[in-house]
Amino acid sequence: MIKAGVVGATGYAGQQLIWLLHNHQMSKILFASSHNYADKSFSDLYGQYYGHLEKVCINIQEAKENLSSIDVLFIALPHGKSFEIAEMALELGVKVIDLGADFRLKSAETYKEWYKLEHGCSNLLTKSVYGLPELYGDKIKKADLIANPGCYPTASILALTPLLKHHLIDPLSIIIDAKSGVSGAGRKANLATQFTECNESIKAYGVASHRHTPEIEQELSNVYGDDVVLSFTPHLVPMNRGILAVCYGNLSEMVSEETIMEIYKDFYKNKPFVRVMESPPETRWVKGSNLCDITVKVDKRTNRVICISAIDNLMKGAAGQAVQNMNLMFGFEETEGLEIISLFP
Repeated sequence: MIKAGVVGATGYAGQQLIWLLHNHQMSKILFASSHNYADKSFSDLYGQYYGHLEKVCINIQEAKENLSSIDVLFIALPHGKSFEIAEMALELGVKVIDLGADFRLKSAETYKEWYKLEHGCSNLLTKSVYGLPELYGDKIKKADLIANPGCYPTASILALTPLLKHHLIDPLSIIIDAKSGVSGAGRKANLATQFTECNESIKAYGVASHRHTPEIEQELSNVYGDDVVLSFTPHLVPMNRGILAVCYGNLSEMVSEETIMEIYKDFYKNKPFVRVMESPPETRWVKGSNLCDITVKVDKRTNRVICISAIDNLMKGAAGQAVQNMNLMFGFEETEGLEIISLFP
């Protein structure tokens, strides 16, 4: 039985993680820490846990004092907040899975450029493993520090990797048009995500400046073996959960849609959470699951390929992927605690 601690347990991703760990056959939650809700019962904050999970949240200082009692620490904090507690945990031999952005970028200079903050643990960047199991499963199994990918990067990287792995598209032609539900903005009070501000509307944001851009470029460049420079535009849509990423690229040569689909099916054939589909994916079919649905279409008229992926931003885009990484790190079945399909309607 793995003993787990969660810091940042009362945000949307944190509470989803708590539920997954609570129902995991091989894990026990030793503590759940919250900055804003210390000393409050988890079920007082999220009513669905009433009668199931009455654990009282502790503050960050208490969490630090309990690090030596756990096997794995999950950190679900805003960027810039993971450095100290991650380093403390690692020094005690505790494995760390960071759901934030602090260990995703391999360059401290790039981190500073995009996050406007000095990196507080640049010495750990070479130690961290990017936690996308479909690409780095073997490394994750041996890792002590996992940088859990962002939600947009997860959807985009999984959609584009087979194309770039086989050098089927121009690496400078990629455009990613992605849309996310409102929970991606977190639980904090924000005018832009209030009901009357975002309902019945859709908008682009972070145009040519979103912080997930260098993360996507970094990982796709690793796949391709050379620099990938792309355009990424995220959008906010009035739904609670889900990401739909529509990715465009110019084909390097004429390749049939059937051939590309076979490449995708072969690439993901042993990946339990990726489904390669004939029809365009929809967020409703992955909502609440750790699944990523992908399809590919070739536009012969323009010689472009269009790959589309759908994930739940709080599951495969955050908490579900974190548990998937924990399973690999501790030698469990990769699917343990995650064999969930969407509840519909």
